[in-house]
Amino acid sequence: MSTQTDDLSSTRTPPKISIIGAGMVGSSLGYTLIVEQVASEVVLVDINNDRAEGEAKDIGHAVPFGAPTQVRAGDYEACRDSDVIVITAGAAQKPGESRLTLVDRNVRIYKDIVPRLVEVASGAIIIVVSNPVDVLTYATIRISGLPWQRVVGSGTILDTARFRHELGRHCGIDPRNVHAYIIGEHGDTEVPVWSLANIAGIGFKPYCRFCGRGCSDDQRNGIFEAVKNAAYEIIRLKGATYFAIALGTTRMIEAILRDQDTVVTASTLVRGQFDIEDVCLSLPVVLGRSGIERVLELPLSPDERRALKHSADTLKNVIKSVGI
Repeated sequence: MSTQTDDLSSTRTPPKISIIGAGMVGSSLGYTLIVEQVASEVVLVDINNDRAEGEAKDIGHAVPFGAPTQVRAGDYEACRDSDVIVITAGAAQKPGESRLTLVDRNVRIYKDIVPRLVEVASGAIIIVVSNPVDVLTYATIRISGLPWQRVVGSGTILDTARFRHELGRHCGIDPRNVHAYIIGEHGDTEVPVWSLANIAGIGFKPYCRFCGRGCSDDQRNGIFEAVKNAAYEIIRLKGATYFAIALGTTRMIEAILRDQDTVVTASTLVRGQFDIEDVCLSLPVVLGRSGIERVLELPLSPDERRALKHSADTLKNVIKSVGI
């Protein structure tokens, strides 16, 4: 059974995190690891070594304001004996492009990256962040041969955060007091779990009498559309999303290294839950030192179960199309 701790004594010293891809997401992740004081060693690897070197130097200059951390650029050999490896490398989503259209390009990249990582760090837990994250999480499990518990995708951790943000803004409540999940694909078929959304234990609809702002079907649809289309809007406005996913991934790494048994919505191999098999999508999972400790099966409404099945079928068709 996992034991919670506020330090890193439950892991080897120093905990080592390797980040594959030093673009905006990878470099933001390296920075947040320093700010949150999660790791003692951070390695950045990128096909553009100058970019990795520059980001490592820049992040390293923040160390005096945080906690002692070794930050360096390197090659795959530098990832040897990593505790956690995060893959952010891959083709980026372009304005107006769905995440699933990236699949062919990024599966090819992963077929090159993943075997190299397993060769030098077979004991690491791998976190997949590149899109389409669900398909690439599935591909990583198949390519690596690692137990499914040790490969986890960032999945809908960010969509869930956006959902809580939008609900908190609508209701005038700190989003940390909003409990709600987005499950399924990290993408257009994602599923909002309205039936379980609550504020301080009060269901979303019953809470309406406290906030007086209404919760009509149109308002609920508007909230969900803002969540589902958030990435498209941010990419249109500034080209990419990276700050929130970096902090969300840092939270996942912290839960693993500190064996916190933290519940997050993350992409995992589904093995019979909701009568779904052999596909990766997001469900609430418990993260600890072994990776995914448990997968939680929510009491979904019939409509939510149907939507989740549709999400799974969509992802299965994509996986089949690329022959993983």
